[in-house]
Amino acid sequence: MVMMVSSSTETDLLGLDYTVSMSPAVSSTHEVDLLGPGSLESTKRVVSSPYGADLEGLDFPGSATTTITTLPGPGLEDLSRSVPIMAQKSSPFEMDLCSPDITGPATPTMLLPPDPDLEAQHRLEVASHASEESEPEFEYIKPTPQQKAMESKRAYKQKFEDWRLQHAKIVTDEEIRLRERIVADESLSVRELMRKGQPSKITSPREYQIELFERAKQQNTIAVLDTGSGKTLIAVLLLRHILDQELEDRSAGKKHRIAFFLVDSVTLVFQQYEFLKVNLDQPIECFCGEMGTDHWAKEIWQKQLGQNMIILCTAEILHQCLMRSFISMDQINLLIFDEAHHAKKNHPYARIIKDHYITENDQTKRPRVFGMTASPVDVRSDFGRSAKELEVMLHCQIATTADLALLRTSVSRPNENVAEYEELQYPYSTRLCQEMEARYGHMETLSKIFKSAKTVASELGEWCADQLWSFAMAEKEALKVERRIEKAFTNERNRKPVEVLDAELNDLREAQTFVKEWAFGEPTIDVPSISAKVLTLRQYLNLIYERPTDARCIVFVDQRYTARLLGYLFARIGSPHLKSGILIGTRYGDPGDVKVSFKQQMMTLYKFKKGDLNCLFATSVAEEGLDIPDCNMVIRFDLYSTLIQYIQSRGRARHAASKYIHMIEKGNRKHIQAVRDVRQGEAVMRHFCESLPADRILQGNDADLDAAMIKEKNFRIFVDPISGAKLTYASSLVVLGHFVSCLNDGSSPPNFIVTAEHGQYTCEVVLPESSPVHSAKGRPSAKKAIAKRSAAFEACVLLRQGGHLDEHLVSTHHKHLPAMQNAHLALSMNKSSSYEMKIKPSVWQDSWGSIPHSLHMTILELEHPENLGRPSQPIALLTRTRMPHLPGALLHLQVNRTSNMIFTSLQDQFRIAEEHLSKLNVFTLRIYKDIFNKRFEVNETGMSYWFAPIVEGFKSIINEGKPEKLIDWAILDYVNANDFWKWDIECPHDELENRYLIDRWDGSRRFWSVKVLPNLSPRDPVPDDAAPHRYMDTIIDYTVSLFSKSRQKAVWRQDQPVIFAHRILHRLNWLDEYTEEESKVKKNAYVCPEPLLFSALPASVAAMAYLLPSAITRMESLLIALEICDVLDLQIWPDLALEAVTKDSDNTDEHRHEQIHLQRGMGKNYERLEFIGDCFLKMATSISIFCISPDNDEYEYHVRRMLLICNKNLFNTAINKELYKYIRSAGFSRRNWYPQGIKLLEGKGFKKGNGEEHKHQLGDKTIADVCEALIGAALLSYNSNGDMDMAVKAVTALVSSPDHNVSRWEDYYKLYTKPLYQLAQPTAVQSNLALQIEQKMGYRFRYPRLLMSAFVHPSLPHFGGIPSYQRLEFLGDSLLDMACVNFLFYRHPDRDPQWLTEHKMAMVSNKFLAALSVKLGFHKHMRFSSQVIEFQNRDYATELQEAERDSNGARDYWTTTKNPPKCLSDIVEAYLGAIFVDSQFDYCKIEGFFNDHIRWFFEDMSIYDTFANNHPVTHLHNLLTLSLGCSNYRIMASSIPNAAGTDIEHQVAVVMIHGEVIASATAANSKNAKVKASEKALEKLRGLAPFEFRAKFGCGCTEGDVQGAKIGETGAAI
Repeated sequence: MVMMVSSSTETDLLGLDYTVSMSPAVSSTHEVDLLGPGSLESTKRVVSSPYGADLEGLDFPGSATTTITTLPGPGLEDLSRSVPIMAQKSSPFEMDLCSPDITGPATPTMLLPPDPDLEAQHRLEVASHASEESEPEFEYIKPTPQQKAMESKRAYKQKFEDWRLQHAKIVTDEEIRLRERIVADESLSVRELMRKGQPSKITSPREYQIELFERAKQQNTIAVLDTGSGKTLIAVLLLRHILDQELEDRSAGKKHRIAFFLVDSVTLVFQQYEFLKVNLDQPIECFCGEMGTDHWAKEIWQKQLGQNMIILCTAEILHQCLMRSFISMDQINLLIFDEAHHAKKNHPYARIIKDHYITENDQTKRPRVFGMTASPVDVRSDFGRSAKELEVMLHCQIATTADLALLRTSVSRPNENVAEYEELQYPYSTRLCQEMEARYGHMETLSKIFKSAKTVASELGEWCADQLWSFAMAEKEALKVERRIEKAFTNERNRKPVEVLDAELNDLREAQTFVKEWAFGEPTIDVPSISAKVLTLRQYLNLIYERPTDARCIVFVDQRYTARLLGYLFARIGSPHLKSGILIGTRYGDPGDVKVSFKQQMMTLYKFKKGDLNCLFATSVAEEGLDIPDCNMVIRFDLYSTLIQYIQSRGRARHAASKYIHMIEKGNRKHIQAVRDVRQGEAVMRHFCESLPADRILQGNDADLDAAMIKEKNFRIFVDPISGAKLTYASSLVVLGHFVSCLNDGSSPPNFIVTAEHGQYTCEVVLPESSPVHSAKGRPSAKKAIAKRSAAFEACVLLRQGGHLDEHLVSTHHKHLPAMQNAHLALSMNKSSSYEMKIKPSVWQDSWGSIPHSLHMTILELEHPENLGRPSQPIALLTRTRMPHLPGALLHLQVNRTSNMIFTSLQDQFRIAEEHLSKLNVFTLRIYKDIFNKRFEVNETGMSYWFAPIVEGFKSIINEGKPEKLIDWAILDYVNANDFWKWDIECPHDELENRYLIDRWDGSRRFWSVKVLPNLSPRDPVPDDAAPHRYMDTIIDYTVSLFSKSRQKAVWRQDQPVIFAHRILHRLNWLDEYTEEESKVKKNAYVCPEPLLFSALPASVAAMAYLLPSAITRMESLLIALEICDVLDLQIWPDLALEAVTKDSDNTDEHRHEQIHLQRGMGKNYERLEFIGDCFLKMATSISIFCISPDNDEYEYHVRRMLLICNKNLFNTAINKELYKYIRSAGFSRRNWYPQGIKLLEGKGFKKGNGEEHKHQLGDKTIADVCEALIGAALLSYNSNGDMDMAVKAVTALVSSPDHNVSRWEDYYKLYTKPLYQLAQPTAVQSNLALQIEQKMGYRFRYPRLLMSAFVHPSLPHFGGIPSYQRLEFLGDSLLDMACVNFLFYRHPDRDPQWLTEHKMAMVSNKFLAALSVKLGFHKHMRFSSQVIEFQNRDYATELQEAERDSNGARDYWTTTKNPPKCLSDIVEAYLGAIFVDSQFDYCKIEGFFNDHIRWFFEDMSIYDTFANNHPVTHLHNLLTLSLGCSNYRIMASSIPNAAGTDIEHQVAVVMIHGEVIASATAANSKNAKVKASEKALEKLRGLAPFEFRAKFGCGCTEGDVQGAKIGETGAAI
């Protein structure tokens, strides 16, 4: 390094000779930042001086301004700016180097050469006491790895933020839609999907729309218009009119009324809602059954009705609200019926009119009615009569536009063509179907599939017919068939032997296997592989999609399976430009069917609109209502069955020059007639509508409707006398179903048993066991459907009479979901706050204010004093109260040489006289002054403690009970009598040896004298091996630290001896490791005695005193850690208590990255204790909840436990108890170790008050983690002898909940009340099971029924009065977790929580536990109702046994199998829960099971490294650090700004390598985003050799960089 410095008066910076120009100036104390503008790292030189121990205490003769310019030198960064430094005289021992903000006059500069030895010497010396006020060296602090990591983290954060903002700016609306479509479709709500359809706003209505609107204003009307002609727009115009009128009525004080827009399907709810919302400016809301409206109380509905003027909902919702009297007909001003042709029979449209509209006798209170349809008739019948019935039902007049020509010009009509295909074969069996019939034709369950397969062979071809079998016999579908078989068997009155059921289920499994093994092959473009009908369809589609095109097409079919098969087929035989999908309804039931959710329907339509799909194979669900884009072609693959189907499907072809294709079979008269019928029917409808007189009066009236309802005159009606709620036959099924769904036991639906007698049907409804009414019998009826309604009606009446239905016919038995099941229980990983931090233990402050008359002694001694490298003498710490027994502090004395500082607290106290106390006070203050250059006031009442030297050989008298005899009073007397040892020229040379020397002008220079060198004199040159100093000409110059002017005045004896000494490296933090670099510092010194001060403290005492800062720091940390235990009333070992509250870096939880602001020397942090504490917390709360709530289900157990163990609960407890004060987040401080209570008179920091409040920044999660660590510490304090009482007590203290209120392990069993099923007399089967288990496992169950519960699958609830294994599994899961964690924790004491977590995953995985279940034979004892479970278990057991045979003894053979059925792992955990309960909560039984049956598999955990590496984030980390040798990477996540009107908050994650983003991903939460980003990064990195990786990403990481990031060397879960 080259330094340019101005010159006039000499001084020293970094030990380099230079001159300074002085000028008076005002000073202040600051660090001087010498960071060069080109430097990438925050390198600082803290300005300190060789004159005195403090920056403010150097002896400068007057103020000075020093201008420094540094240039690059060997080993230093590029530092290239001038910094002014102020200095001001403060005391003979101190000076200030002041703020660079104040500058003096410009001064000339001179170039000085670099001195590498001097720089190295200085770096190491000042690094040892950089911030210590007694060592004011000019300091060059080399950036530590932690500082580099901090800067790297900041840089990454900034780059990520820049990338995120830029990313948000460049994402267009289309890109957002694409991202949502590809990445985040699963997170889009139905409303958002509808919103993407961009519903249009009404601009100018057409004439026919205004015409029908005007008519609707005057009377109830059914508007008949083609699909796509804008019927909904007329409804909007009418709504605007009614709402304006309503506002006028409200202002006049009339009763508030509301409009209802009713639709027939859930799909239309959201579609029409978006349209209405765009076109109306009054509050509107939409509802459907999927929103849980069935369970809403009247108050909720009243609130909705009060907040909105329009409700859009499915008709059933309004029907139930009217039926329950939540709303009355006179509260409605408008009823709009979409697709009004459904208003017949028992459809909700019809029931609303029949049950509630006509029963409102005051016609002025009835709402206006408006219906919309493309055809008033949806069946083949007399058009006039059907139209009249619809008018009567809805109390409306049918109306259409008077000018149909105008309508035709406004709505595009397609060209219609007929496509003939060759005659098809009659339904027949393919070869596969023939084989199936020969083997399984006797199975009634498969009869429907046989029939469908034959039809498909004719209609679609043999390939599709065979594929139908593959769909029907898929695993999930076979399970559905199996359940139907079992249900039919159970419901049979004359039940067959169970062997019949087993045989049928076995046949079903064989059939499934047969189909699975069938060679299907690919379809060929010929008959019979595909039918002539499909060939014709293919020709049409190929014409459209021969080239890339925007054309859209819909192919209408009758059956759901037809749509699915055609979609499957055309994915193989269609044009490359054909992008097909299927659109079918949400109903699901037939074997081979595909389950489609409403949301999937919406996604299909959305893709169709955007062009991702261009051809839909659709059932009738696409005919009416749905907002489907205009199509270029509509093909009726299967012809319509009604006129309205024809009109509505044709309405989909609204694109200019569109085509509508009728596909008919050649020579098929039915097909030809069907085409003729719809065309003629349309003509009849048009004629009917056109012939309607414009001024005719409403034909429908109450009398006509009464006539239509003649069939219902004998049906009973129940009207609640309180609310007016109306129960009818039609509504009784809904009311009863809702009641059963509210029962808390997950009951099955009501069972209706219909019997025929004398030509009539009678039905009995049987309700679940938990129902207060078990059954009800209806009245005889002519039809089965009416008989069922009659029984339901009678049951509802009984329930109402018993008070089980309230006045609104709502169940009074509510299914109680666990409280807080959706509560937000997580804490922010990033949120942090400033909290008070205790610096000193309360024991010091509690003792202030009085002169003690007795003292307690704690001896501080080194366990291995020889490792210090020089003689030392133990020191006593004397306190007013006795110190607890504290563990020692490991001190790093030299390179690779350590010793424990032992704290021995003596039991006996001793009396102390004031005279002796005064001597102790002087001695203590002398240590502060001579060693640490601090001068404190004399104030014995404010002293926290005193120091005293201990006599040699004290151990021989330590047990005499007289601590005062251990004090070396002779040293105390000498120190009290002498400030310094006096040297004169007559002193013998041997008296100069082993002295502690002080440079009287430069407090940073201290020496140990070794011997006198008689061959050297003061004027001799300084030997080459001397430690650097500013003056190196002669030995006397080397000794004196005066400035030039003072040096010129000073006169020294030339005959004084030269002493060979060792310069003391002022190292205070002995808790940190002694580095190799420190050991290379030159220590030899050659000094003369006259200029120096000889301390009165013996060198052996001074040597020990240098260790006091570290010893006191560790002792005070231990005492503060014990204070948190006192707050919680816990007795925890001090070392574990300290470990539990130690947070040694800003990112302690980021275990796979370099720690930021790592506080060295703090010892172990809380990570591992938090890991085991978290596990014990889970176990303890699981046991408690299991005991106090034996009847709750597993789900409620999980919710209640989560409320206890969540970070939010722990955090709240910690805040309430102010535990944050005791967390240790700061390492050794050169200032904080000094005592409080006495005033600092001289030394850095004396201007600040002693009572200042200390703060530290803590994350919310850190505070919660410390709580778990304290539980871990309480566990480990006594776990060696199996005592877990203290950990139990800690859980109670920290969860602060009545759900865990025990203080000892034995209290758990006292909480447990044995359920009746456990105590009941066991059957022979249950006793036999217990005997078999005893023979296998060696444990004899006291309660065999408890054991049986562990093997009862949930598919067989209450098997013989015994519950399923779910509750025991909940308990056993936590017990097993604890056993596995205990094993890993103690067996791998140096592994970090991340490694432990990853490898625990193998031990508790479903895969291992299922293998263990099979190995122990547990699967043979499981009881279940589904034969599929038996098949899956047996299949897995066979594969596992083969894997074990082929493994050659490998213990991880179980990892090679497929994923097992989860029930196998469940019964292992349930068995553990059963053992635990049966043994009266003896945890030793769990450990015994682990040691006997689990431990063997995991003796060598390294074989499971690959298993743990499966997680993408972990895999990426291991690939980068272990395989590619890179440490400069990060995975970061954050939210991105909302865009395109979406209300979704997306999280974006990136993988950055060397500051560059290589992969990014978006998801609904940051965890999933990180996983996806990691997966993308892995794809890019896989296969790269290390040299290729380094070249591609510019990686220059060294082994040393990577070492800290290796697995197992830092931290816990990512």
